[in-house]
Amino acid sequence: MHIRGDHAELVVGGRLDVRSAADARTVLHAAVDDGAGDLVLDLTGLDSWDATGLGVIMGVHRRAGRCGRRLVLRGVPPQMQRLLVATRLHRILAIEGGLAAESLPRV
Repeated sequence: MHIRGDHAELVVGGRLDVRSAADARTVLHAAVDDGAGDLVLDLTGLDSWDATGLGVIMGVHRRAGRCGRRLVLRGVPPQMQRLLVATRLHRILAIEGGLAAESLPRV
């Protein structure tokens, strides 16, 4: 996993899982603490995430809220969009441009 950027926009690539969660949490929390306004997390290069990685994202979301900031997800891959819909987290997290129609549940 790799994260690059600053306190306003970060690009995450690789795998966000149990092995990379601690490092990711440290970098993302520092970005929240050191900035102001929206923190954009570009997930275009993210290959996969597990429950621990999703927990990191939610922790950053909560921390940003406590700091008067908003976490905004950009470029959420389709597989991860489906996971956000299945867990109903798409209702809580700010997702730039919303979710693609194919990721929403069929009725």
